[in-house]
Amino acid sequence: MDEVLPVNGRNYVYRQVENSFTQPNATVNCKMLEWAIDCTQNSEGDLLELYCGNGNFSIALAQNFRKVLATEIAKPSVAAAQFNIAENKVDNLQIIRMSAEEFTQAMNGVRAFNRLKGIDLKSYECNTIFVDPPRAGLDPDTVKLVQNYDRILYISCNPHTQCDNLVELSKTHRIEKAALFDQFPYTDHMESGLWLIRK
Repeated sequence: MDEVLPVNGRNYVYRQVENSFTQPNATVNCKMLEWAIDCTQNSEGDLLELYCGNGNFSIALAQNFRKVLATEIAKPSVAAAQFNIAENKVDNLQIIRMSAEEFTQAMNGVRAFNRLKGIDLKSYECNTIFVDPPRAGLDPDTVKLVQNYDRILYISCNPHTQCDNLVELSKTHRIEKAALFDQFPYTDHMESGLWLIRK
């Protein structure tokens, strides 16, 4: 299914594929995208996104960066992201099929990955990172990786695990902006957004 999302006067087309993660509430998703675009306006350098899914955020955020590098582990989501990149005519975004944990290992030199052949990681000057992890939040190694970036945009479907991660992240970064998004009205579930800047 293809979905059209109006965001800041532009229509984004997203292919949604079966059994893949997507933001469940299109209206709230548009508000989240607008908030993320606003946070990252006037950003310099490049963006790294972990857990990019079908490219929902990375496609909309690409306008604010020179280049975007995004990771996603699920093959159907990567295929949908590639379609969405082409459909939205975004030419500064590259998707790598690997988990956040694998990417952390690659960045830390723990092991090499064939999937990174032909990708010059050194050509990226990422000083902003975007994460929208699963409900479990960021694992400790990924938290350490995230702390290496000047700016962190962190969207979470579980504010409790986001708060747990914030214990470590607040040692190096301060909260510049925060937002709550109600994807499921009349339930306890909330989506939390944080824009953190290095202290």
